[in-house]
Amino acid sequence: MKFSLIICTYMRPESLLQLLQSVQEQSLYPNEILIVDGSVNGETQRIITDHPFQNLNYFLVPKEHRGLTKQRNFGIARVGLDCGVVCFLDDDTILEKDYFEQLINTFNQDNAITGVGGVAINENAWQLIDSNRKYNKYKYFQFDRYVYKEGQRNVLRNYLGLQSNLNPGKMPDYSHGRTCGFPLNGKTYEVDLLIGMSMAFKKNVVDKIQFSSYFEGYGLYEDADFSIRALEFGKNVINTKVQLSHYHNASGRPNQYQYGKMVVRNGWYVWRVKSPNPSFDARLKWNLITLLLTLIRFSNTFTTNTKTEAFSESLGRTVGWWSLFFSKPKQK
Repeated sequence: MKFSLIICTYMRPESLLQLLQSVQEQSLYPNEILIVDGSVNGETQRIITDHPFQNLNYFLVPKEHRGLTKQRNFGIARVGLDCGVVCFLDDDTILEKDYFEQLINTFNQDNAITGVGGVAINENAWQLIDSNRKYNKYKYFQFDRYVYKEGQRNVLRNYLGLQSNLNPGKMPDYSHGRTCGFPLNGKTYEVDLLIGMSMAFKKNVVDKIQFSSYFEGYGLYEDADFSIRALEFGKNVINTKVQLSHYHNASGRPNQYQYGKMVVRNGWYVWRVKSPNPSFDARLKWNLITLLLTLIRFSNTFTTNTKTEAFSESLGRTVGWWSLFFSKPKQK
């Protein structure tokens, strides 16, 4: 199966180079690599020119095509006609050597699978369950013989009865699902949501739907929106053998106030894509969880060293929540 890799980038030349070097070492190499660059200087282009890679096509897009969703759609439009799978990676990731081999094998195992995602091994905090230890159910989540220590926000949700009753990667009808990922046990799990840092779809999916123009600029949750709409064509899965590291380069990210607003408004948008007519109970839970997470972020103003960032984000979340009463996002 021929496959293409699309990497959208913005002002991260060194991170991109490290990713491409890890692609170069793959046991299965992409038939084409499309770099879609929205940078406003020539540093990324210079890196590509100085370090040539096989099958690579570079595109420096003009202002009207900048932004993650626009750049992804720009890349999709230029994928080869004989390509069977289109892969997407964040530009601040580094792949394990069998990343693409495991990914393509996943598609080949089941024709019903049309979307595949991987796991960030450098962020994975799962541990095997110790049979001699008793775990507090509010502070630890047990799944498939592994255990995960919950963060503050999830501990509070557990105590308040606001935690998702579904497996990781599944979106409940009030949207706020588990974000703990999966243990590194070599298994494949069916999910609703794939993560933009590491996701791939059969070409018939990206030929039929595009990344939504609603998610402009940074594009927070555009991956969740696309994943949900992709379910129309088959199953989404995460294969824990498809492994990479994700380093969350801070360059190119919005300020914390804007980020906070996007968390709420974009989150509401994705919720309604999955559940266009939620029940009263689901509406109540979505709002309660949104307000709880805002309060927790505000409390970080007093408990962390990044006080300004925490306050700005909590303010953005608050403004974003109130704005829903006057101007709800419209689906595009």
